[in-house]
Amino acid sequence: MAQSVDMYNDWFMRFAPEAYRTTRVQTTNDVEATLKATRNLMDVGVELLKTRPSVLPSLRMCTCPPLAVDRLIGLAGVSGNLVKVMEKHNRLPLRMSQVELDRDLEKIGATIERMADPDIFVWLERGNDPSELELYRAATIVADRLCGAVANPIIRNAQEKRQLAAIGEWLTALGYRNLPAGEGTKFDAMQPGTFSFRLNVPVEQEGTGKTINIPVDAVVMPKTARPGDLPLLIEAKSAGDFTNVNKRRKEEATKMNQLRRTYGKDVRFILFLCGYFDSGYLGYEAAEGIDWVWEHRIDDLREFGL
Repeated sequence: MAQSVDMYNDWFMRFAPEAYRTTRVQTTNDVEATLKATRNLMDVGVELLKTRPSVLPSLRMCTCPPLAVDRLIGLAGVSGNLVKVMEKHNRLPLRMSQVELDRDLEKIGATIERMADPDIFVWLERGNDPSELELYRAATIVADRLCGAVANPIIRNAQEKRQLAAIGEWLTALGYRNLPAGEGTKFDAMQPGTFSFRLNVPVEQEGTGKTINIPVDAVVMPKTARPGDLPLLIEAKSAGDFTNVNKRRKEEATKMNQLRRTYGKDVRFILFLCGYFDSGYLGYEAAEGIDWVWEHRIDDLREFGL
């Protein structure tokens, strides 16, 4: 466990800042475009919000203090569904009348303009256009706020990408062949000696009889597999602290239960772990019949017939 923590911390110190900075650069460009579309935050108009609903998260970070979704809804006195659809789906609600839509979008724009942070958007009090440096500085600050709100997912996505690359390199060295997920690969029709990433596996939904797809990070059909055998299913997990893993540990148990209900007790679903996973987490997963391999001991994957 200590070696896994050390491995995660070493990766974090060397690569997490780069992953964060890369995202921040792109976000800064997006914020600059938003500011220019609003005449540097002096005109957050209805038409802009109609044509570019995706700008709302950036605009919420332009205020003092930055506004959470529910706080914006309450302050502006607008439809919660409108704001949440704009935030989650980057579009407008389909069943909202034009009169209500225009009224609420105008309220949102007015709230953003009224609460715009004067320490960031220094040109607002002057009443003239910002310099390029002022605009860039403001966009960087807002981008930092946006990235700070989603820092954990940024780091987790970068770590997952690295973990899957490690699995792929290990399998390729053993002579396994990668099947791109976008080419119609079906998990139960894979040939021995093949693997695929982020593959959908159909399972029965409890209580409904319906079939849904659950994504699995890595699916490997061992070279020794016989006709009718199921592949090994691997979920890549990383964690930078002990608290969050115990909040999320039921996710894997739910997947395992769905898989067993659909494919029987012989289905094999394991975890590929890097970081802060304590005995409480491991004991919970073991009780659910879920085994694991530490990334710093990747060769232990051989124990599963690979």
